[in-house]
Amino acid sequence: MGDDAYSRALEQALSGMTAGPMPLHAIVAAFLTASGQMIAPEEIPGLILDSDPNDPGRVRFHLRLAEWDAAKDVAWAAGTAPRTGERRALILSRLGLDAGAAARVDEVFPPVFDRTTVIADPQWAPWYDEDRRRAHHFYWDGYRRVLERRLDPDAVASIDSATTEIVGRLADPSGSRPYQSKGLVVGHVQSGKTANFTGVIAKAVDAGYRLIIVLTGTVEILRSQTQRRLDMELIGRENILGGIDPEDRDLIAEVDYAGSDDVDWLAGRFVSHGDPAAAGAPAIRRLTRAKDDYKLLKAGLDALDPRAGHELREPGKPVWHPDNIHRTDVRIAVVKKNKAVLTKLVRDLRRIKALLGEIPALIIDDEADQASVNTLNPKRATQDRSRTAINKLIAELLGHLGRGQYIGYTATPFANVFVSPEDAEDIFPRDFIISLSAPPEYRGGRAYHDFEELTAAERRDPAVSNERAFVRDLTASDDVNPDEVDAELLRALDSFVLSGAIKLWRASVDPGLSGAFRHHTMLVHESVSQKAHADLALRIGRLWKRAGYGSPRANGRLRELFEEDFKTVTAARQWEPGIPRAGSFDDVAPFIGEVLDLVLGGNGDPVVVINGDKEQQYRQVDFQRERVWRILVGGTKLSRGFTLEGLTTTYFKRKAMQADSLMQMGRWFGYRPGYCDLVRLFMARKIKGSGRQVYDLYEAFGAIMRDEEDFRSQLDVFSQVQEDGAPAVRPIDIPPLVFQQLPWLRPTSRTKMYNAELDYCGVGGRLQDFPRQPERGDGSVNIEHFGLVRPWFEEHRFGPVEEFEYWDAEPGRIGSFGGRVAIIPADEMRRVLGGFQWVDGFDFRPALRMIDRASAEGNLEDWAVLLPELSGIAKKTVDGIRIPVLKRTRRNGTRGGFSGSSFRQRDAIETIAGRRDASGGNSARAYNAGKRGAMLLIFAADTKPGEERSPKLLPERMSAADTATIFSLALPYAAAPKGRIAFTVRRPDRNDEPVVDVE
Repeated sequence: MGDDAYSRALEQALSGMTAGPMPLHAIVAAFLTASGQMIAPEEIPGLILDSDPNDPGRVRFHLRLAEWDAAKDVAWAAGTAPRTGERRALILSRLGLDAGAAARVDEVFPPVFDRTTVIADPQWAPWYDEDRRRAHHFYWDGYRRVLERRLDPDAVASIDSATTEIVGRLADPSGSRPYQSKGLVVGHVQSGKTANFTGVIAKAVDAGYRLIIVLTGTVEILRSQTQRRLDMELIGRENILGGIDPEDRDLIAEVDYAGSDDVDWLAGRFVSHGDPAAAGAPAIRRLTRAKDDYKLLKAGLDALDPRAGHELREPGKPVWHPDNIHRTDVRIAVVKKNKAVLTKLVRDLRRIKALLGEIPALIIDDEADQASVNTLNPKRATQDRSRTAINKLIAELLGHLGRGQYIGYTATPFANVFVSPEDAEDIFPRDFIISLSAPPEYRGGRAYHDFEELTAAERRDPAVSNERAFVRDLTASDDVNPDEVDAELLRALDSFVLSGAIKLWRASVDPGLSGAFRHHTMLVHESVSQKAHADLALRIGRLWKRAGYGSPRANGRLRELFEEDFKTVTAARQWEPGIPRAGSFDDVAPFIGEVLDLVLGGNGDPVVVINGDKEQQYRQVDFQRERVWRILVGGTKLSRGFTLEGLTTTYFKRKAMQADSLMQMGRWFGYRPGYCDLVRLFMARKIKGSGRQVYDLYEAFGAIMRDEEDFRSQLDVFSQVQEDGAPAVRPIDIPPLVFQQLPWLRPTSRTKMYNAELDYCGVGGRLQDFPRQPERGDGSVNIEHFGLVRPWFEEHRFGPVEEFEYWDAEPGRIGSFGGRVAIIPADEMRRVLGGFQWVDGFDFRPALRMIDRASAEGNLEDWAVLLPELSGIAKKTVDGIRIPVLKRTRRNGTRGGFSGSSFRQRDAIETIAGRRDASGGNSARAYNAGKRGAMLLIFAADTKPGEERSPKLLPERMSAADTATIFSLALPYAAAPKGRIAFTVRRPDRNDEPVVDVE
């Protein structure tokens, strides 16, 4: 039997291992059954590990391994937590691998330890157990096969695990007592939220939910995009055909996709389930179509009503009864968040014969912070209009569907967690908040920003600075010099053409990359005005013609761009192994003609304007149907939900005043397989606001992304805090915590306040930044703060310079920096920390109370204070004390304070504090004493507004008024290894009420 036959037999053998890892001799028995051939157990690891990466047996083993790593609540796991070293060790032991084979498995398939963060109401009865999942899994199996064809095994396992967690937080669809669960799933911009909620729908259908309503964005293109995705990957050919013979040309002409000779339909890319009824699974009835949102059914109400259709096996029993639920068809509607559309759906639901309270229903609200939240000012509310239109209709849906569950999906959750929990009809996520971890391949804000301060030399180095590698400044203004604006825009167009040629060259060297390079797009986002879009499209068209692509003149420009920009960045950013890298412009120049053919091949115009609901616009950028190589100009329609495939060049000058709106415009976030190094962001650095105010859009994005990371980190801490495994924080406790972070957003009226109040909070071994210091003012706060730590220098507490290490993930190497350490007793540190001042709205007391608790319990005896001595950093004499002074960015607006700490020092601090997986090096490990905390101490130039803040340009002698004292802390790991948190209540007499009146 050949190698390929061996591999496929092994794949079949491994496919049967659904009950957990089995010893190798059991795999041998399954292999013998599959192939009729005998194989020795010791040969199996080699057959898997030494084969081609795309070998079916190897892929199946990786899939199974990832599933076992992530499995939750399974008997064979023996109490080990998912995605931990203990779980992986148990798996390899159960497989019967010796130490050498186990080490090789870990090397070839390293475990992924990312975790889905879950905050849920502890008063919840689990129902979605392993037996329940095994009983019905028809649609999940079909969708999982779709995922396995396009995602790596770890990503498939992550979706499997997260969707099980989410469905398990819904009510039991066949439970005798109705309950409405309301939850929020927080993803990342363009990170795969649709894949997650498609998996949730598949598992919910298998579990017994019989009405699925998917609320998409507010425009048809988003609705139809989601409809197609669900039709192709979940609903499938048989349910779309609805029993129509594919050979009947008259009837098939009216069927979505089949009647229009859709290329994906003809190519067999729509999932095929066979006959669901034969497998004991329900059929799915589509209430909406590819180009048709929900319409009044009138006489066709049978399509919505399980009783009118005589589907119930036991008509005398309710729809939800176990004797009926799995024999009843599923209805799915994909609808816009549009008042007229939702009104039709609500009216039809009120007219069906079945009692709506009988039907287990699931509402998926995509982009849940858009239109869904009630934003009506209570002062302007009336008895007839107490909530906004879409929110009112969602509330009506939930009001009619007694067994209706609501899950909101968003990447910008701030509006949702500020819904008042006192509003019983609203969509506050009272039952669960789940934060999805982004896969390693995801390119988010951290990939394009420098969240830590860099030296001047590091800021110029594309191997270190993300800004230097990927961001190109736009500073020209049409009001001053329109020719300079044209020059900047031409540079962006050149980047688009050149990066396209590099993609085509790479695909010629490695044909396996062709799929990743099917699309190649450029986004131009400058205004919401449709007239401005039309003018900008004409301007780009004129520049394109003037650029003369294909001529010697244009090739000269592109050659210079290749040598000075793309070649340099690609050489510095080699984190994608195996990607071909062009050595010279001559390699890629022959492909420029093909780029022009692809971009101009449609109608000779390189630009498509997307700013309305005109179908002809979207036909030109239908990523599902055809190859798209175009420049897209638009505004709102391109800034939320709409996925831009192959986006490589972005020209962005759009101002927005809301953080969530701006973050949704980050269309460059996402997955960039094979071309991470080619992405370029042309960002406006000087956008005029009201009056004389000027905005830096790049810095604005950076601030928003830091806020988002803070929010996610906060959720992560709160999800792990209870030592007995029970969640200590309910979703209803989250708003006051966010309220402290964003004091300018009032979650409810000024006469009310959340009753939950944070008492203490901390995580052992984890560095936490405390940069929220007041504005400089007259410098008196800086003087006071510097005076708190001045004795440490006067008394010569700091030792000599030592080398500390850190792990730099992107280059994949260990770096180092110099630093000096002082040991400070716990009681002295407590006095110092208690003397710091903070911006209004920031409460440092919970951290102090956690420090007090750790000291009282004997888990905190002293602190190691690390003062970085970085190469190239200016040293100044501040009121007679010689110290290193950094340039740190002050945050504008209500957040206040400074930017956070550098990851380069984080490893050392966490190693000193005892975190086991930190890599701070031998010097840091030598300072770890079990009951020792760690402080990172930084001094930053903080001169008056308008004055120079670069330390190298400041005088040798400085005043403490111009010097900010900034610190970050890590408690000893033993003080709170799983994190600790506690709440008090403002009104003990109303202990269970989240909102209380404030007199």
